[in-house]
Amino acid sequence: MQRIANYFKFEELGTNFRKETLAGLTTFVSMAYILFVNPQVLGASGISQGAVFTATAFASAFGCALMGILANYPIAISASLGINAFFAYSVVIGMKVPWQTALAGVFVASLLFMVLTAFKLREKVVDAIPRDLKMAISAGIGLFIAFIGLSQGGLVVADKSTVVTLGSLHVGSTWLTIFGLLVTLILMSAKIPGAIFIGMVANSILGLATGLIAMPKHIVSAVPSISSTFMVGFTHMTDINSVQLIVVVLTFLLVTFFDTTGTLVGLAEQAGLVKDNKLPRIGKALMADSSTMVVGSLLGTSPMGAFVESSAGIAVGGRSGFTAIVTAILFVFGAFFSPLLAVVTNQVTAPALIIVGVLMAQSLKNIHWEKFEVAAPAFLIVLGMPLTYSISDGIALGFITYPLTMLAAKRGKEVGPMMYSLAVVFVIFLWILNAN
Repeated sequence: MQRIANYFKFEELGTNFRKETLAGLTTFVSMAYILFVNPQVLGASGISQGAVFTATAFASAFGCALMGILANYPIAISASLGINAFFAYSVVIGMKVPWQTALAGVFVASLLFMVLTAFKLREKVVDAIPRDLKMAISAGIGLFIAFIGLSQGGLVVADKSTVVTLGSLHVGSTWLTIFGLLVTLILMSAKIPGAIFIGMVANSILGLATGLIAMPKHIVSAVPSISSTFMVGFTHMTDINSVQLIVVVLTFLLVTFFDTTGTLVGLAEQAGLVKDNKLPRIGKALMADSSTMVVGSLLGTSPMGAFVESSAGIAVGGRSGFTAIVTAILFVFGAFFSPLLAVVTNQVTAPALIIVGVLMAQSLKNIHWEKFEVAAPAFLIVLGMPLTYSISDGIALGFITYPLTMLAAKRGKEVGPMMYSLAVVFVIFLWILNAN
């Protein structure tokens, strides 16, 4: 035990086994909903939900263990919300790309991700993007996720005259969404650890009690097969044979940049790991999440990344990688509870998506709204994502207009070559989408 304590530097970090174990448990409970939300989201693309459930569980376990052992960070890794929505709704449904090809796109993007990380180019690319636009992307993804939750939960529906409108309150399943949302809002406001997960459990119990959700035949079962998704990303690499699909790969890479790196830095800041404005072992932490992205794509899930709910474990004292190790072990056990997938309906997961949207929208406070040349592109990103129902389209709108507004404001010299290049890339991206 002492060797473990020494390896994870318990004394130096001011922690112990009890604190780390509790933190790992708290982190898992806070993010366990991803085991059920990710299959729901990716299931819309036609992938087997059972396979996605297993892939999510084992890829998350691998990522958490690697982060704990390699970087000694109390940060968990799992399927990134927002990017999975981009995979299912923008790429597969919107662009009509087969899910097998989309997985190949994730695999190729993950390899590029590892190369950029290994050569320390990842940080340079991220640094080239203005902070205001990074914050806008985070907030825009949040609004997009929340909109999906509102739609799937029946609170917002399509309307010919007003585009969207409030859903019918005469539908029982809609009230199930409302109940889950209210419970989760109250728990979150009261700062109860695992609020999102508890809200989903309460919502599921109400649904079962009222007959709105069918009772599962089992709770524990064998781990679902991933034969339909295993190595598909690798075997379908040859499908990446058009400019449109190359742009999809680059977009996976781009979106993952902002999601994982920003989350990782923010959580490390919360844990007090930042020293002199630098993150110790940041290279190992970035390699852990990029390696997990490769493994996840081969198992059969969308991009993986640092999970914001790790903040719950950090809040109760998690300071070392042992927190992530505990979370990894719990993800392995979680793989045996796949029958609960039938219980976790759209109405159960909808409140979780809405709440995650709220959390991500907090990035709006860091945008310099008083500077129009910055506010306008940021606004187009934030509003563009939910209204175009596409993360990439929202990013494109902002990245194309940013150099133009900065030039008009006589601040063109502040725009780096990378941003001008990205603007051109996204003009081509929109042209390709319009051509199809």
